[in-house]
Amino acid sequence: MFPESLLASARAVLDGYRARKQMLAVAESCTGGLIAGCLTALSGSSAVVERGFVTYSNEAKAELLGVPEALLKAHGAVSAEVARAMAEGALTRSRAGVALAVTGIAGPGGGTAEKPVGLVFMATACHGKDTRVERHVFPGDRENVRLSTVARALGMLLDRLPA
Repeated sequence: MFPESLLASARAVLDGYRARKQMLAVAESCTGGLIAGCLTALSGSSAVVERGFVTYSNEAKAELLGVPEALLKAHGAVSAEVARAMAEGALTRSRAGVALAVTGIAGPGGGTAEKPVGLVFMATACHGKDTRVERHVFPGDRENVRLSTVARALGMLLDRLPA
C-alpha cells in the first residue's frame, strides 16, 4: 500500500520513539489519516502511536483540537498559525510526548495565487519545547502532494526525537 521508502521512514520513527519510551499523536487534514496509516501499517506501532485525529473540516479542527475559530477566520485553515494550533491541540488532547499536524491544499482544485495547490504547513509540538512549523509547496498531482507530505512529516518526527 505504501512505498517501501515511506515504510522505512515510518520504521525509523517507530524504532526511535519506542527506544525512548515516547508516544506520539498526529493531527491530519490534507493527508486524511495517511501519516497514521503509514505508521500503523507496521507491526508494533501501538507502542508508539497514541492517537490520530483526522480533522478535515474547520469544525473538526475547532471541536477536536481546540483550534480557535477566530484563528481559522483570520488566517484560513491552510496556514502556519493553524498548523501550530493543531499540533499544540493534539499534544494537549493526548498522552503523547510529541504531536505532529499537517494542513494543506492537495488539489487538483482549491489553490489560489496566495495559497497554491501543493502548499502544506506542518508543525510539531513537544512538551517543554518550542513548536516548530514548516511551509512546503510540493509539486505534482494530489497523490504526490499527499505522499510528499507523509514523507516530510515522518522526517519531522525523526527530527523531534527526544534526547
